[in-house]
Amino acid sequence: MSDLVVLGSGSPFRRQLLADAGVSFEVVRPEIDERAVEKAVEGAGLTPQDLAAILAEAKAIDVSQRMPGAWVIGSDQTLSLGDEVLHKPADMEEARRRLLLLSGKTHQLNSAVVLARDGEIVWRHVGVALLTMRKLEPGFIGRHLSRVGDRALSSVGAYQIEGEGIQLFETIDGDHFTIVGLPLLSLLQKLREVGAIDG
Repeated sequence: MSDLVVLGSGSPFRRQLLADAGVSFEVVRPEIDERAVEKAVEGAGLTPQDLAAILAEAKAIDVSQRMPGAWVIGSDQTLSLGDEVLHKPADMEEARRRLLLLSGKTHQLNSAVVLARDGEIVWRHVGVALLTMRKLEPGFIGRHLSRVGDRALSSVGAYQIEGEGIQLFETIDGDHFTIVGLPLLSLLQKLREVGAIDG
């Protein structure tokens, strides 16, 4: 089990999930332009799940080409409301509009995780969670955002389910790891299968 495991992500949330699970790994940030990748596949009729997988693959391939022999984990998450894919809000005003948009509706988080080695994808998985926000009053949204501050800008939905963001929801159908952005159970199973972690 001397195989190196590398997390090809700058996400502190994904890093924490892997570390909490007792996985020994290094972090190498991918050097890709996610919006450029999206632009390249625009109009191809992809689902939000497909898009999450393509972005995760691009990250993993980029890092694995620089880390020969390592098992590289790439991951990405899209938030879809119907057919529309939403991105991280750029500022607090956009976060406010995002929460108003999601208020009283069910949206989908699509969390893709892939494993690459030597520039090739060897495994992929997309976890899906359905989240229904309760009907939020505009005044409450403003007060909520003033309490959580810039943390609202670090996720596509403008909330952190593992923090105060849980108060925004009525029902959740999906596992915690998929919602945070790394379908951990499926990933750990695959890492055991390839002998990268003890199993």
